[in-house]
Amino acid sequence: MSLLVVLLALGLLIFVAYRGHSVILFAPVAALLAVLLTQPALVGPAYASVFMDKMVQFIKLYFPVFMLGALFGKLIELSGFAKAIVASTIELVGRQRAMLSIVLVCAALTYGGVSLFVVVFAVYPFAAELFRHLDIPKRLIPGTIALGAFSFTMDSLPGTPQIQNIIPTTFFRTTTWAAPWLGIIGAMLILVAGLVYLEWRRAAAARAGEGYGTHTLNEPPPFVATNLPNPWLAISPLVMVGVCNKLFTSWIPVLYGKTVAVALPGLAHPVTTEVGPLVAVWAVEAALLAGIATVLVFAWRSVAEHFVEGSKSAVAGSLLAAMNTASEYGFGGVIAALPGFLVVADALRAVPNPLVNEAVSVTALAGITGSASGGMSIALAAMADQFIAGAQAAHIPMEVLHRVAAMASGGMDTLPHNGAVITLLAVSGLTHRQSYGDIFAVTCLKTLAVFAVIAFYLATGLY
Repeated sequence: MSLLVVLLALGLLIFVAYRGHSVILFAPVAALLAVLLTQPALVGPAYASVFMDKMVQFIKLYFPVFMLGALFGKLIELSGFAKAIVASTIELVGRQRAMLSIVLVCAALTYGGVSLFVVVFAVYPFAAELFRHLDIPKRLIPGTIALGAFSFTMDSLPGTPQIQNIIPTTFFRTTTWAAPWLGIIGAMLILVAGLVYLEWRRAAAARAGEGYGTHTLNEPPPFVATNLPNPWLAISPLVMVGVCNKLFTSWIPVLYGKTVAVALPGLAHPVTTEVGPLVAVWAVEAALLAGIATVLVFAWRSVAEHFVEGSKSAVAGSLLAAMNTASEYGFGGVIAALPGFLVVADALRAVPNPLVNEAVSVTALAGITGSASGGMSIALAAMADQFIAGAQAAHIPMEVLHRVAAMASGGMDTLPHNGAVITLLAVSGLTHRQSYGDIFAVTCLKTLAVFAVIAFYLATGLY
């Protein structure tokens, strides 16, 4: 019965997310319904002391990353740098290689710190023009963008400033550069297999005589590449984010040591902060600030006119994204405290290898919640101690735990109710029936890559 209560709460959260309802509203409802069916008298205390505590903890740690990432992406868009990067990449790779061009553009933007949602809006018009020009079916655009933006640069490549690569750092005291070889190998597997799959799909459509098709919904006008910024100038903020992320990751522990005391005159007692779990978060925040400053220095004239409205829109979007994930984190905190979840945790302990245990747990919860960051937050909040104990017993470094968790979060998260998937299809003017199959194929490739990386580590010990 206790297990059914947990499954009921998870099922309710899946249902409302798929139907497009607010997770911020329904995550506490689903969590407290589970408490009501378990111990009714604890509904109020569980909300105040567990759900809200976890939710606030998440916001405290990660909201600046959401906000700075959204602002950086908006400035890249307003400055014209995104258009310049897309146009120059297409020119470099060749218009005849439309799918490769779009994947590389998406990868460059996401690895440079631009939000996944911003990438979808920025790249779709170019993808539509290329596919239309080469008579490639439009229904393949979402799968192509998903491969570039939602896969290897989101959580596999070391150093990526996306939130999916940041969350594990606070649990395992690692940095965003954890297990670089595993990340690179996983990224290459996903990229190569994904491109082979997409080319197979394109060739099959060509043999069947299927072209771009007749579409009227959200069809962008032809793109005219005039008055674009210099591509080297356009890419400089992305490079700045990557370089600064690496430098600050090394500098912050040296500058602050293990702890730092905040002793200000208005404080009754100094506040001591443990630096270790925050190094990666602070490094990414500092890197994004450097990237924002670079855009403002090089393109102030372009962004000044729309800076007020653009920054408001970025902050509003970051608030929504952060609150959605924080609500799922609070939901996970409540569910993890229930007896039904202990049944699940005990069952997962039967998986002998801690890396496989972690991968299955994280990807399952990411799939259930439809969110990579939300599912990983729930899994790590509930079972990080279990994963760490198992890894220590097997002499597995924390860096490997980090990379496996990050990659697993971005596997089955892109099920039909995922917010990024719904946004991508809406922007493209396509339906789940037309295009979701290719997104799901990329999802399966990512999930398989996680287990391939685990096998590689177990066989070689290289990470």
